Amino acid sequence: MSRTLVIYHTSDVHGRLGFGKKLAAIVEPDALLVDCGDSLTGSSTVYRRVEPVVAEFAAAPYRAQAVGNREFHYVHAWFAARARALPMPLICSNLLDLRERDAPYRRSLIVQAGGMRVRLLALLAPQYRTGSGWEFVFGWRFLSVRAAMDEMLAALEPADATIVLSHLGLDADRELANAYPSLSAIIGGHSHHTLERPEIVSGVPIVHAGAYAMNAGRLELDLSGARAQVASFRLIPLLA
Repeated sequence: MSRTLVIYHTSDVHGRLGFGKKLAAIVEPDALLVDCGDSLTGSSTVYRRVEPVVAEFAAAPYRAQAVGNREFHYVHAWFAARARALPMPLICSNLLDLRERDAPYRRSLIVQAGGMRVRLLALLAPQYRTGSGWEFVFGWRFLSVRAAMDEMLAALEPADATIVLSHLGLDADRELANAYPSLSAIIGGHSHHTLERPEIVSGVPIVHAGAYAMNAGRLELDLSGARAQVASFRLIPLLA
């Protein structure tokens, strides 16, 4: 029995405008559209009350976004305001709030796409080490990638596919694939790489669509076997 999951993805939009309606016109109803972070023009230290790019994300059927360093803010209230403004849920699997405030993000998310349950995890490049004195100042703890992944994969309920939305960069994505070959795919960003075809590392497909909404990626996974296989991949020009 054929089981196919189609995933569209963007990353590192950095406030560019004009792509939302284009995506809305091409994404199939049963496909999954995600973003890998850094959609905004603000940063972890600079907060902008108005982010026009939010309207672009609202125009397209995005289901989730990884927290990038442009979505994260050291001040909880401003991080939470960004999360409320964005139309899709934020995910970050390696960030903990030591003060147990209302969470602006989820550590994992299960979505339905193509008739299957898809588990989404997300990883943000740590802003400081676990145990740093900055934890006392801001209340945020950044887990190492391995600590977060070991915890999340041990605790989560079964799903048809496990996808990581990575805001770590391509080199770190290769290390992640080597360490966790059971992943269905890694969809990446942060390093602004554009991959014309997936890299397969330890059997795990890694895809990057590049920055500034120049392209979206369309990844089609065949999930009918023991592990995910790439059925097709292409870059779709948006603002290129």
